[in-house]
Amino acid sequence: QVQLVESGGGLVQAGGSLRLSCAASGRIFSINVMRWYRQAPGKQREVVATITSGDSTNYADSGKGRFTISRHNANNTVYLQMNSLKPEDTAVYYCNADLRTTRWGSVLGYWGQGTQVTVSS
Repeated sequence: QVQLVESGGGLVQAGGSLRLSCAASGRIFSINVMRWYRQAPGKQREVVATITSGDSTNYADSGKGRFTISRHNANNTVYLQMNSLKPEDTAVYYCNADLRTTRWGSVLGYWGQGTQVTVSS
């Protein structure tokens, strides 16, 4: 079974930094794409950053210039470095991965449980 586990969330003052981690484990043949999403209370879940198997990246406008997504393939871990945090960044952050569990299988999406990020003013 595939499991994604996020860590690194917490409480930080505006202007501070956090580094989120997401470790994928279990039966994984290949990971095509990994993403970070976030969801604030009463708001729609939105994508924050994306990284492909070729390490190309994409960012939502809200995080451009402040957030950096990266991956470490050896341990199937994706990171989100968050700098210059703002109160509007407060949300639950979720890790998402599109992956194959076998060479012949379909690409399916998996989700972590989420980690809370709270930015105080």
